[in-house]
Amino acid sequence: MNNIQESVCALTRGEVIAYPTEGVFGVGCDPDNSSAIQKLLTLKQRSKEKGLILIAASYAQLLPYINEDLLTPAQCEHVKQSWPGPVTWIMPASAQTSQWVRGQFDTVAVRVTDHPLVQALCQSYGKPITSTSANLSGLPPCMTAVEVAEQLHHGLGAILEGSTGGREKPTEIRDAQTLHILRQG
Repeated sequence: MNNIQESVCALTRGEVIAYPTEGVFGVGCDPDNSSAIQKLLTLKQRSKEKGLILIAASYAQLLPYINEDLLTPAQCEHVKQSWPGPVTWIMPASAQTSQWVRGQFDTVAVRVTDHPLVQALCQSYGKPITSTSANLSGLPPCMTAVEVAEQLHHGLGAILEGSTGGREKPTEIRDAQTLHILRQG
């Protein structure tokens, strides 16, 4: 069993995994499993109200979680032109998107990654996973699998081995309706 299969098995069991992203290591779980999300929030000591990012291998994987009807074709096209890549978009959430993912918002943060390992992970799993930086709240994000293991070892089902994409910061966040940059990347 390779490390991607091990990570997919952990996701299927409702566990939290760590994995390299474009800039930092992330932790994630099945976005449709509320008990897995509760484990993730407890592990990170993160508030439910903040919501979580969904990271996917393709735009099609995100469609069940977003409501494109609340965006113009031009807004949708602007979003799609930035992907795959290190840009997270805040988009209207579909009715299917759990409050565990949305937090206190009626929107959802989504990204189609260009990181090859995360693409392969989401393709193997068949859907997006949640994504938030791998660190305890208030500490700097982990940059290596070793740092993840040291800081979060007690709560992970698997660590997807690999390197980050080399960016020095978390991804940029933009609003799909206003096109404003909410967090510089």
